[in-house]
Amino acid sequence: MVVRANGGIQPEHIRNVVLVGGSGSGKTTLVDALALAAGAVNRVGRVEDGTSLSDYDEIEHRRHRSVQLSVVPVRWGEVKINLIDTPGYADFVGELRAGLRAADAALFVVSAADGVEGVGGTGRALWEECASVGMPRAIVLTHLDTARADFEEMRRTCQALLGGGATENVLALHLPVYGPAAADGHRPATGLVELLEQRVADYSSGEQLRTEPGSEDRALIEQARDRLIEGIIAESEDETLMDRYLDGEPIELPTLVADLERAVARGSFHPVLFAAPAIGDGRHGLGTIELLELITAGFPTPAEHTVSAVRPANGSGASRDSAPVALRCDPAAELAAEVVRTSSDPYVGRVSLVRVFSGTLHADDTVHICGHSPGAEHDEDERIGGVTAPFGREQRPLSEAVAGDIAYVTKLGHARTGDTLSGADSPLLIEPWQMPEPLLPTAIRAHSKADEDKLPQGLARLVAEDPALRVENNERTHQLVLWCLGEAQRDVALERLHSRFGVDVDIEETRVALRETFAGKAGGRGRHVKQSGGHGQYAVCEIEVEPLPTGSGIEFVDKVVGGAVPRQFVNSVEKGVRAQAERGVATDNPLVDVRVTLLDGKAHSVDSSDAAFQTAGALALRDAASGTDMALLEPVALVQVRVPDGHLGAALTDLSVRRARILGTEQADRGRTLIHAQVPEAELTHYATELRSLTHGIAQFTREYLRHDPMPAQRADRVRDRSPVTRG
Repeated sequence: MVVRANGGIQPEHIRNVVLVGGSGSGKTTLVDALALAAGAVNRVGRVEDGTSLSDYDEIEHRRHRSVQLSVVPVRWGEVKINLIDTPGYADFVGELRAGLRAADAALFVVSAADGVEGVGGTGRALWEECASVGMPRAIVLTHLDTARADFEEMRRTCQALLGGGATENVLALHLPVYGPAAADGHRPATGLVELLEQRVADYSSGEQLRTEPGSEDRALIEQARDRLIEGIIAESEDETLMDRYLDGEPIELPTLVADLERAVARGSFHPVLFAAPAIGDGRHGLGTIELLELITAGFPTPAEHTVSAVRPANGSGASRDSAPVALRCDPAAELAAEVVRTSSDPYVGRVSLVRVFSGTLHADDTVHICGHSPGAEHDEDERIGGVTAPFGREQRPLSEAVAGDIAYVTKLGHARTGDTLSGADSPLLIEPWQMPEPLLPTAIRAHSKADEDKLPQGLARLVAEDPALRVENNERTHQLVLWCLGEAQRDVALERLHSRFGVDVDIEETRVALRETFAGKAGGRGRHVKQSGGHGQYAVCEIEVEPLPTGSGIEFVDKVVGGAVPRQFVNSVEKGVRAQAERGVATDNPLVDVRVTLLDGKAHSVDSSDAAFQTAGALALRDAASGTDMALLEPVALVQVRVPDGHLGAALTDLSVRRARILGTEQADRGRTLIHAQVPEAELTHYATELRSLTHGIAQFTREYLRHDPMPAQRADRVRDRSPVTRG
């Protein structure tokens, strides 16, 4: 059965909410609990056995963690809520950024047992990802049922770490109500006190039951309620409200609720709530009803998420007109949608998760695909297949997806993550979100000949699905390098290569592109004389080689006098010298930054030829190298490390161990320092994962090739011992 236009839903009745939080914080369990409370399912699934709504991929099942974005739509009253579950592990921040692009607000999930940073130590980094795009956020505490969980302590921790220096913008909306003590002395939370409404919600039966607070509850909530009201009033646009409150005038509940909702939607106030799965066979988990009510009443609608586009110039998705086009979140407007995720299905092929920002996307529409991925820009028309609503493993057919909604579309063979879909007669291009830069290189090679034939296509499809991956064919090291955000993302990518595309690869040591040069002036003689019947080969040349400053390349000078080397063969000598320099003389690395001067030579009137003098030139260069010291040059990168102040000393020490030259430091922002350094690229191979471990996932770095510098003698000797000398 095909559902007609999401039941006739309009953009104002849609909420797109992304769940963000560290690994193990309980995001996936919370999605299932909200779906149960909303009546979308009749039981809560489990990540461990693959029955969770949002963690259903086989790889997620095996690894017991989310590795990709997923969407679970539920309805609460007249509102459709698209719950977007994202991975909490740092390696999959690309999936998080896609989720932030598709969403209009976020639930930031914090485990009361593991703290803000979570199991993987990424909590604050994920919070900053949300802040960087101005995402409205509410904080949800989970795992309150564990013995070491303390709500008030966690609320203060969230206020200190996530409040941006303010104390009044991270405040609790509710307080937990605890039941009788268990045998171990732990008192589980069985309900909550709604501070603004001054009522109790009892969840001990597995269903929400609201009652009036008793006298002991009123004493408990008075101070917290006053603090909450002051925080809401501080964010109010009504400047008279604070004066009225300080004068003792009671503020009406509708006024407080309206100001709270506006402050949350603006992203200036972050309420703290808590939630837990339902008890026993109950439908309502602790705090789930209140969360659904906050999402529908306090979170912004898609119409409040402003997005602009441009008209691409003819022939390329990369070039465009400069005037932006403001997109209207209106089903009747022109179509503008964005591919936020791409995946492969063994039965239907490529499947694209799409956020519709303007217009309406119909099944079987012909759309214009405009892409702007570096090196893969494209503009083309393509007919889509079906439009479906995701729900766990299911895909529920739709006739259309309206502005503000999220849906899957099939059969877009050329669409990549980040591409724009628009009307075939009115192309648009939405500026893409910033993709994370993959900084962990892994050299791979096909395991067998059969794998070698399938590897290029498999890698191309992986990169189309996940723009946070990059594939490089390094011409200098002759290696195929897969660039990832971290080891976990790399392992998942290689596992998908095997399970989806039947390709097995082997990992090998990642090499850096070295170069070599002459350490001092040297002379060389090349003699190529052969006679084997008929025309022979005869060429002799003498050269002098001297080093040049970095970046000079190969300079060839002709100083032959008296025609010892005929003019027509001088260029032949140069060709031979340059060809040998490209191959290397002391190692298999290219020779750079030298001046080669042709001084003298000999020729034969019959046996000399272009090929003979090319060979003689190459031999002369190798002869010069054998009689002097050669310097190996290694690539050096300009590195910027953004590190928390508390980890600055450890980061500087680690860079020193990596032979870094520290250029200086500067204050980046609150609690962060930016380190400027020059680091040999050989020391950066595993830096992405080691820096993350050193700073609990908070520090970030960028790298950019700077130049080649001489390698220390001992390291150079080890490289020479491993490298075969090129023999021409």
